[in-house]
Amino acid sequence: MKTFALSRSTGPGSPDVAGFFDPRTFSVQYVVSDPATRKCAIIDPVYDFDEKTGATATHHADELLAYVADQGLKVQWILDTHPHADHFSAAQYLKEKTGAPTAIGEKVVEVQALWKELYHWPDFPADGSQWDRLFVKGDTFKLGELEVEVMFSPGHTLASITYVVGDTAFVHDTLFQPDFGTARADFPGGDARQLWDSIQAILALPDETRVFTGHDYMPDGREPEWESTVREQRETNKHLAGGVSEADYVAMRDQRDSELPMPKLILHSLQVNIRGGQLPEPEDNGRRYLKIPLDALEDAAWD
Repeated sequence: MKTFALSRSTGPGSPDVAGFFDPRTFSVQYVVSDPATRKCAIIDPVYDFDEKTGATATHHADELLAYVADQGLKVQWILDTHPHADHFSAAQYLKEKTGAPTAIGEKVVEVQALWKELYHWPDFPADGSQWDRLFVKGDTFKLGELEVEVMFSPGHTLASITYVVGDTAFVHDTLFQPDFGTARADFPGGDARQLWDSIQAILALPDETRVFTGHDYMPDGREPEWESTVREQRETNKHLAGGVSEADYVAMRDQRDSELPMPKLILHSLQVNIRGGQLPEPEDNGRRYLKIPLDALEDAAWD
C-alpha cells in the first residue's frame, strides 16, 4: 500500500508537499516545505492510539521528524485544520520535539465550548490558549518565503479552516478525492449549508491549485490518494459535478449523514484535540485516563 508521496514544487512561490498516509485512521499528514529556505510546516499530524488496548505511541509523528531531518528541513509551524474526530493530534508532541509554534483557527473556541459541556469540564479554559496562535479569517503568514493564507471552511466542524500555500490548498475533511465526494456535516456544530459555501470558496481558487485532503477511504479498493486539483474537483467530484444546486447538495448531505455512524474515536479524540493534542494529565497513580460520556450524541446512527 502506498503510504508516502512527494508532490514537487511547480516553480517559484510553490511548495514541496510530502504526504504520509496512516492506514489505521485513513488520515494524511503533511510536511509542506519552501524549497528556497528549507523551512517547513507540519499539517494535521497523527498521534497513535489503539482503542482496544488504550496504548499510545508516536510512530507516525516520529516518521515526520525523520523525514524533516533527512531532508534538512526546519520546522517553522505545526498546524491543525480543525479538532479531529478520528485521531489524536500530535501537535503538542511535535512542539516539544521541535520548538515550533502550534496554530489553528480562532473558531476552535466554539468547538471547545461545545465539547466542554459534553465532557462536563466546568473548569476547562475554552479560550484557545492551548495553541500558540489562533488564526482569524483572511490572516496571512510566512512559511520561509512562501505566503500562507487562512480561509475559514466551516460546515464539517465549526472550526474547520483551509491553508492556501502558494498553489496548494490543504482542505482536510471539507473535500475528499473526487471519487469519494465531500465531508459529512452532522458532527456537533456541523452544517451542510455552511459546508456548501465553504466548498464553493475552495472551488473559486485557480483551476490548477493542488488540493490536498485529510483522509482517503480508498473506494473500490484502489490505492490511497490525496492530491487532486480544483478543476478536477469541480468537474468530477461525485457530490458536486453535473450542475448540482445548493438545495440538492444539502438534501443529499443531510440524508446521507443521517445514515452514517459516528467515527469510532470521536469521544476519545475530541477530549485530546480540543486541548491542542495534550493528553490528559496523569492521576495520582501515574496513569492517564480518558472520559467517555454516555448517550451524549443523541440520535446518532449505530454501526
